[in-house]
Amino acid sequence: MSRIQDTFAQLQAKGRKALIPYVTAGFPFADITPALMHGMVEAGADVIELGVPFSDPMADGPVIQKAGEKALALGIGMVQVLDMVRSFRQRNQSTPVVLMGYANPVERYDQIHGAGAFVRNAAEAGVDGILVVDYPPEECEDFAAQLRAHGMDLIFLLAPTSTEARMQQVARVASGYVYYVSLKGVTGSGALNTEEVAAMLPVIRRHVRIPVGVGFGIRDAATAQAIGQVADAVVIGSRIIQLIEDQPHEKVVAVTVDFLRGVRKALDA
Repeated sequence: MSRIQDTFAQLQAKGRKALIPYVTAGFPFADITPALMHGMVEAGADVIELGVPFSDPMADGPVIQKAGEKALALGIGMVQVLDMVRSFRQRNQSTPVVLMGYANPVERYDQIHGAGAFVRNAAEAGVDGILVVDYPPEECEDFAAQLRAHGMDLIFLLAPTSTEARMQQVARVASGYVYYVSLKGVTGSGALNTEEVAAMLPVIRRHVRIPVGVGFGIRDAATAQAIGQVADAVVIGSRIIQLIEDQPHEKVVAVTVDFLRGVRKALDA
């Protein structure tokens, strides 16, 4: 059982929902991420999604695009992201870490370091799951098998436009959890309709037997609480990026902790 699967099993046994915050690695300061990850856990995070900066993040809205551009300008790439996970693991061996990003940095890493290096080095660093936005499930069976062999899960996005055939394809290769994108569009866009989410989740669960997290558009504790009533996990990203983008170094962690504690309290209410 992977660390992600174990975490969801423990949460389900307690009747709790997973809180999954997202932050772009190396944002807003190159050295802040491990401390920020520890702060998120202190505030009640169950899984951490760590965004891998990329120059053409097609699924991300302007907030996360800007964060990625700043991280890239600070010299953050996949090598540095894996180092951040290693640093986090020195004090935390239990909280799952998922890398979220795009195919290019993964494949470029293998070009530089050798075939299969990304999977081996991610596992060695302490990564638990990979979400590659532009990897379709029908082309991922080998990659999924490599990850499983190293104790990691391959996580996929599903959207309001996903057909039931696509859900079946995802169900065949996904593990850990699936991430339902609650809006048509990019991260942080639009107003989330909780009734539409509630109607879609039973359709997804007819095909997908693993937990379903919901993200894109969750901006506050009240929305998180409403989504938590129907989903297994709540994912929050753009709002955290907005809260920390202009903070001085010494306040980044405290601001994030304060926000996530409110979300955690609402989820547990």
